[in-house]
Amino acid sequence: MTGTGKLQTKYFGEIEYEAGDVLRFPEGLFGFEEEQGFLLLPFEGSGGGMLCLQSVKTPALAFVVLDPFTLKPDYEPELERAELKAFGVKEAGDLGFYVLCAVKNPVSASTVNLKCPLVIHPVTREARQIIMERYDMRHPLAEFSRREEAAPC
Repeated sequence: MTGTGKLQTKYFGEIEYEAGDVLRFPEGLFGFEEEQGFLLLPFEGSGGGMLCLQSVKTPALAFVVLDPFTLKPDYEPELERAELKAFGVKEAGDLGFYVLCAVKNPVSASTVNLKCPLVIHPVTREARQIIMERYDMRHPLAEFSRREEAAPC
């Protein structure tokens, strides 16, 4: 896919994007299997630690995602050999990881899903959502010592 496009987004109004910026999720996201193309858009002032995962198919569909290593420096995602092979890499460190944030009101009640991170190959732009058995789905933002960085979520 080449060229540029325009997209009405949930949080940023209308934007222009390059086709090469689209992340491809061949299997979609859990519960959104038909959604296979997304843009990763940083929220202003977040320093790149908080982003919007915006569907290119459904303008109203967008998720808040966070850099898990900013929240939990000892986060250790482990991928199965078959998962690494599917990405064409030898180790998880060659990939990017983001976790979904369930935004609640008040924001302090928001949770982060460390169990099912989004895994992104930075070169091919292919992405998958993977299950990490050793983590939980609902980690309260308040449990992280550096929560001041996550609070805008």
